[in-house]
Amino acid sequence: MPLTFTIEAKDPASEARTGIISNRRGTFATPAFMPVGTQATVKTLRQDDLTALGAEIILANTYHLYLRPGQALIKDMGGLHRFMSWDRFILTDSGGFQVWSLAELNKIRPEGVTFRSHLDGSEHLFTPELCMDVQLALGSDIVMVFDQCLDYPAERADAEEAVATTLAWARRSREAFDQKDKLPGSDPSLFGIVQGGVYPDLRARCLEGLKEIGFDGLALGGLSVGEPKSAMWEMVESSMPGMYAGRPRYLMGVGTPEDLVEGVRRGVDMFDCVLPTRNARKGTVFTSRGRLVVKNAAYARDPGPLDPECACYTCRRYSRAYIRHLFQATEVLAQELATLHSVHFYLETMSRMRTALREGRFGDWSGKFLAAYRSGDGLTES
Repeated sequence: MPLTFTIEAKDPASEARTGIISNRRGTFATPAFMPVGTQATVKTLRQDDLTALGAEIILANTYHLYLRPGQALIKDMGGLHRFMSWDRFILTDSGGFQVWSLAELNKIRPEGVTFRSHLDGSEHLFTPELCMDVQLALGSDIVMVFDQCLDYPAERADAEEAVATTLAWARRSREAFDQKDKLPGSDPSLFGIVQGGVYPDLRARCLEGLKEIGFDGLALGGLSVGEPKSAMWEMVESSMPGMYAGRPRYLMGVGTPEDLVEGVRRGVDMFDCVLPTRNARKGTVFTSRGRLVVKNAAYARDPGPLDPECACYTCRRYSRAYIRHLFQATEVLAQELATLHSVHFYLETMSRMRTALREGRFGDWSGKFLAAYRSGDGLTES
């Protein structure tokens, strides 16, 4: 396999672990959070910002880059890394979630999904083979199979059909990935995606089918789509025993800082989520004591930083009062400063988790982190 995963330490009281993922490009440490750069950019942040914040891997989206500017252009520009001037790891989502989110504009068929572009209404047929074409043209380090995401709630019959479709498309993705030419200089790996809604036996069926096909890592998809949090964790816990022990485990689209800790506790190695960036652009940031809505009037004269325990550039230099003023004045700098803080908080949380795991104190660290995060500071709103 072009991708290797070395486990460095495990928590004796849970499924948590820390390790190193490597390929020709280099390495990144797990558990890892991937900032979302849907359209080849993490909104409001420069690549230098991401490097300084410690981001070792980011996520880009196949669906959006296929529509604009198109994989052919990016390939001609030397691939996505060169196009966006990012020399660290890139994982590309398959586009299955985006196609699912356009339910009113798509139609699922055995060969793939027909959908209309949200940009211009043009019609497209997205297939597992095309999904591989696009991601390999981009030069992704980690490529995701094309899958069928489910609505919540979903009837069992619909979930069974989605599992069958996901497995058929996963096999076609595997075959296409193996047969197609790779971008020169790239070293891609392929991950399968477990679907099955909130039915543990269907997820187990999907998981076993994916393992028969064979992948470099596995992801849990179709979660955090409206189901109760308890149901999400039930699906994670029921799936973990069947996952590869020595390969990466990725929980897609999750989540809050609490979710990161709870996911790692259950054995997850990789996460992505738009929450830290999307919420920051709207004036809500994540801190060591929960979410803080800095646009609130309560902060109009607050001289303190967003988070007194944070050492990011935003917190070292600017007050809550100033950042609130920027949001009130609709200044772009508001979004940049808030995003920089929240991405720093997420990445720093992962770094501290990894250190706690290496030092054998994950249980103590996670308990204190969650207690502080859930306590609030009297001015925090959720």
